[in-house]
Amino acid sequence: MDTTETFTAEAPIDGGPEGPSRAALFDAATGYTRRRTFAIISHPDAGKTTLTEKLLLESGAIRLAGQVKERGERRRTRSDWMEIEQKRGISISSSVMTFEYDGLVLNLLDTPGHADFSEDTYRTLTAVDSAIMVIDAAKGIEAQTRKLFEVCRLRDIPIITFVNKIDREGRDPLEILDEIMSGLALDVAPITWPMGMGTDFRGLVAFQDGQPVTLTRNTRARETFDDVESFLTEPRLTGDPVFGPAMEAMDIARASLPSFDLESYRQGHMTPVIFGSAMREIGVRELLDAVRSFAPPPLPQPAEPKPIEPAMNEVSGFVLKIQANMDPNHRDRVAFVRLTSGVFKRGMKLKNVRSGKELKIASPMFFFAREREVVDEAVAGDIVGIPNHGTLSVGDTLTEGSTFSVTGIPSFAPELIRRVRLPDAMKVKQMTRALNDLAEEGVTQVFRPMLGSSWLVGVVGALQLDVLVSRLEVEYGVTIMLESAAFDTARWVSCEEPAELERFVNANKGDMAFDRAERPVFLARSAWDISYAQKNYPQIVFSTTREIG
Repeated sequence: MDTTETFTAEAPIDGGPEGPSRAALFDAATGYTRRRTFAIISHPDAGKTTLTEKLLLESGAIRLAGQVKERGERRRTRSDWMEIEQKRGISISSSVMTFEYDGLVLNLLDTPGHADFSEDTYRTLTAVDSAIMVIDAAKGIEAQTRKLFEVCRLRDIPIITFVNKIDREGRDPLEILDEIMSGLALDVAPITWPMGMGTDFRGLVAFQDGQPVTLTRNTRARETFDDVESFLTEPRLTGDPVFGPAMEAMDIARASLPSFDLESYRQGHMTPVIFGSAMREIGVRELLDAVRSFAPPPLPQPAEPKPIEPAMNEVSGFVLKIQANMDPNHRDRVAFVRLTSGVFKRGMKLKNVRSGKELKIASPMFFFAREREVVDEAVAGDIVGIPNHGTLSVGDTLTEGSTFSVTGIPSFAPELIRRVRLPDAMKVKQMTRALNDLAEEGVTQVFRPMLGSSWLVGVVGALQLDVLVSRLEVEYGVTIMLESAAFDTARWVSCEEPAELERFVNANKGDMAFDRAERPVFLARSAWDISYAQKNYPQIVFSTTREIG
C-alpha cells in the first residue's frame, strides 16, 4: 500500500460528488481536516483485533481478514504480527495502520487489551483524537474497558461504542445501554439496533431521526425505509415474533434517550452506540461511516509553553512509540511519530528538542502493521515511522526549530521486579543492547543498581516477562533467566532540595538504582518500606508515574 500515490480527486468525502485535490490533502490549513486518528480499546477477548481486521477489509485495505481464533493463513492477522502474538492469539504491542476510506486518511492504532500492557496503551491514547470502545454483548463493561475509558475521559477523548457479538446470546440491548449510562456516566445515542440476538438474530437497523432507515439482513441484502416511523409501523415486521419485540425495544430507546448530538460527543459527554458482530461483518460499515462522519480531525496537542495547534505552519510531532526488529532481516529500529502541525516533507531536518540535535529524515514511512511504504508528505494527525539508531526516544518532541515540548506521555512504576541472569557470559554485550532496545519500546524497564552488577528489569504485569524472554531469544539470540529479586516495586525519587535527595540516596544505597535516563529510583521490598521512607524523609517525593520527555 502506497498511501501517497492513491489519493485521487475522484474519491468522495462526506457524501460529496468530488473529493479533495492532492494539494488540499497536504495543505497545512486544510489537509489535516481529512485525517481521523483513532484507537480501539477493549477488555481482552471482546473482539478488538477481529474488529480491526474487518474495518480494514470493509475499507478495501485488505482482501482477507485474519481472525485470531482461526487457524493457518486466516490466523495471521495484520495487526498482530509478532511471533508471540500469533502463537497466543493476543495483542501485546500497539500497531499502526494508515489507510483510506471515502476520501479520508484514517490512522488506526490497535492497542493491547491485556492489562499487563496497559502502559503501551496509555501512551498510544496520547496520540489519538478519538477512540472506539468495544464491548462484549454478553459480558458488558469489563474491568480493563473501564480503566481505559477513564484514561480517555482524563484527556476528553470522544468515544464511539461498538457492542460486539450480537450474533451470539447476549444481554438485552436496553440493559447494555443502561450499564453504559450508569457505569460510565455517559449519554448514549444508539444509531443501529439489532433485530434479535444470538440464534434469533435477523438483521441490523441503522437509523437517525429525520433520515432514511436501513435494514441489513444476514445476507447483507439491504432494505430502505423512508424514516423511523415507517419502519416501526411496517405491518409485515411488527407481527413477526423476532422483529416485533426488537422494534418495541428500539422505540423505547428512541423515546427515552437523547438524539445524537455531535458537539456533545466531541466534548466526551455522549457516545453513539453501534451494535454489530465483527466476526460476521455486521455493523462494521456503519462503524466506519460513524468514524468518517463523527470523529474529529486532529485536535490541539497539550504542550509547554502552550498547546500545539494543528493548523500551525511549523512542522512538529512527538514520538509515541519505539519498535525494534519489525523487519527481522535488518534489525531495524523505528520511532513512531504523531505529527501535530504543519506539512511534513521527506528529507526535512527536524530538531529533537530534548537533545537539541537536528535529524534529517530521509525515509519516513506510513505503516500497515509491519508493512511499510516510504511517504513523501504527511500532515498533522498522521503517524509517521522514522528509522533511527538510538537517537530518538519515547516522548521526544520534534520541531523545525521551536523549543516547545509535548506533555502528558506517562511511564508507570513497575509492580514486578526480577534479576536477570545470563547463562552465556559471552553474550553480555548482546544482552545489554537487547535490554536497552526493549526498554526503549516500553516492553520492560531496566534498572542499574548502585551496588552490585546484575541488571534488574521491572514490568507492570507478569505477561510482560514472558514477552521479554521470548523476544530476547527470537530477535536477539540471547537466552536469559529471570530470578526473584528482593524488591517488589519501585518509585522514582525527587526533591526540591538537592542536598536532601543526596542524603536520602547515600543512606539507602543498597535499595537505590538508576533507570535508563539516570534518574534515581528507590527499590522497595514492600509497601511498608515506602511508607517508612516517606515518614523519615518527608521532603522526598516518591512517584508512581513520571512524564516521559
